Amino acid sequence: MEISALTRSVVKNNHAIIAPDGYINSCVPGWTNCTVNVIINEAMGAKFSQLLTTLKSNGEIRGETQAAQIFFYVVKGRCHANVGGGEKVLTKGHYVYVPIDTPYQFNSEEEDTQVLSFHKVYEALPGYSAHPPVIFDKSAGDGDTYLGDPALRLQVLLPEKPNFDMAVNIFTYDPGGHLPFVETHIMEHGLLYLQGQGIYMLDHQWYPVKKGDSIWMAPYCQQWFTAIGKEPAVYIYYKNVNR
Repeated sequence: MEISALTRSVVKNNHAIIAPDGYINSCVPGWTNCTVNVIINEAMGAKFSQLLTTLKSNGEIRGETQAAQIFFYVVKGRCHANVGGGEKVLTKGHYVYVPIDTPYQFNSEEEDTQVLSFHKVYEALPGYSAHPPVIFDKSAGDGDTYLGDPALRLQVLLPEKPNFDMAVNIFTYDPGGHLPFVETHIMEHGLLYLQGQGIYMLDHQWYPVKKGDSIWMAPYCQQWFTAIGKEPAVYIYYKNVNR
């Protein structure tokens, strides 16, 4: 029998590792026949939210954005999306960006469909549209070589345009691949491991991480990562940009 007091989850004032073994379910009005786990939230000091939602075969995610935009990413399974009048069947790797003041509805077509979402209050920029378009797309391939190292690939999912104040990327590391330096920056991060494992250094503390783990990094939390094991390590992550 495992000791129930053991966990890899850690919550500090400028970073957190959240492992699935500590999830407690939450309720979101309009999100029915599903299990909602709030992984990252303003309550812990973040300025965005990261949710992981597991839907039953008849599960539904329904609402309308107000002050906050939402980025949805299908981790596994299949669902039908209707957002801002556009419709599409989504499978693993598909994503949808929902701007403010936009109705959205996702209906599961497969048991245990899992959807990751990033929620951020939109910050308007004078001279640019305060209502970026709805985006339906699917991640493809590993992305482009990062900083000239073929062991690192970065895939950019949202347009790099000033009317977007958030970015979502997928980072792939071959076994042994690692960040070329310790990053120290103003952007805040939230991420979910989609595959593999590795070691993450946050604020000079070292953590083993693997598929299913989430990480929060506050601005200026120093970070470094290396992939270990026999398969690439892959994570999807959020950051605030352009403001």
